[in-house]
Amino acid sequence: MSNPPKLTDRRALALHRARAHAAPVTFLQAEAAAQVSERLIEVNKSFTSAAVVGPMAGFWQNALADLADFSAIDDNETIDLQPASLDLLVHALALHWADDPVGQLVQMRRALRPDGLMIAVLFGDLTLHELRSSLASAEVALRGGLSSRVAPMGELRDLGGLLQRAGFALPVADRSRTTVSYADMFALIRDLRAMGETNALHSRDRRVVSRELFSRAAQVYARSFPADGNRISATFDLVYLTGWAPAADQPRPLRPGSATTRLAEALGTTELRSGDATVRPGKGN
Repeated sequence: MSNPPKLTDRRALALHRARAHAAPVTFLQAEAAAQVSERLIEVNKSFTSAAVVGPMAGFWQNALADLADFSAIDDNETIDLQPASLDLLVHALALHWADDPVGQLVQMRRALRPDGLMIAVLFGDLTLHELRSSLASAEVALRGGLSSRVAPMGELRDLGGLLQRAGFALPVADRSRTTVSYADMFALIRDLRAMGETNALHSRDRRVVSRELFSRAAQVYARSFPADGNRISATFDLVYLTGWAPAADQPRPLRPGSATTRLAEALGTTELRSGDATVRPGKGN
C-alpha cells in the first residue's frame, strides 16, 4: 500500500506550536470545546475512559473536566493509543495537519470499545478563504505564479466521507462558522502565529518573502473583505465529525425496499405517480 503524500513539515509545525505556547490565542479552541461539550451533554451517556488528541489537549482537559476524566495525547501521525482502551475520544482542532486523516480516524476507531464515541474538530474549506485569496492575488501580480501558503482544508461532504472510510457507525458531519474582524491582515497573522497555525506545509516556498508581497496582499484584503470600523473580516469554519465504534446493539438503517408503510401514508398526503403531477402558474414557476 502506498504512503499518503507528505502534507506537513512536522518539525516546522512543532516549532510553530512551541512558539505559540508562550502566549496562546485560544478563542477558537474555547468555542470548539464548548460545542463538543454541548454534543456530549446531548448524548446523555457516562464515559469512564476518555482522551483528547491534539497540541492543546491540556486546555481541552480543563474545558471538558465536568464531563469526563480525559488523558492528553499528542497528535502524532501514529497516535499513542491502545486497542479497545477508551469509550470516548476527542480529536481537538489538529486533524487538518495530518498527512493521513483517514489513518488517524482508523487508529481512533480501533482504540474505542464497542459503542465508544469519537468527535473530531478540524478546520473546513472556508477557513481563511479571504487570506488565501488575497495572498494569491498579490503573488500572481508580483511573481506570476502561486505557492502553498495556507493548508488545504476539506469540504464538509468530503470530510464526512472520511468517517465511513474509517469504519465508524452512525457518522455525522456538521459545521459552525465564525467571522472575526481584525484591524488589518497583519493582526490576523499575529493571531494565527499565536494559535500555532501559520504555514507548516511541506511544499511551502522556502524563499524569503518580500515585504512587498505582504503589503500588496494586505491592500487587496482590505479592499476585498472589509468589516465595519475600517477593519477586515476573517472566516473560521469549524467542522465536527462524530462517529461511533460499531457495536451489535446499535440502531441500523433499514435495507432499501424493506419498508412496510408508504411515506405518503405516514405524512397523510397523496402519492403522485410519474406523469400525474400538475404545475400551476405562480411565483417561481
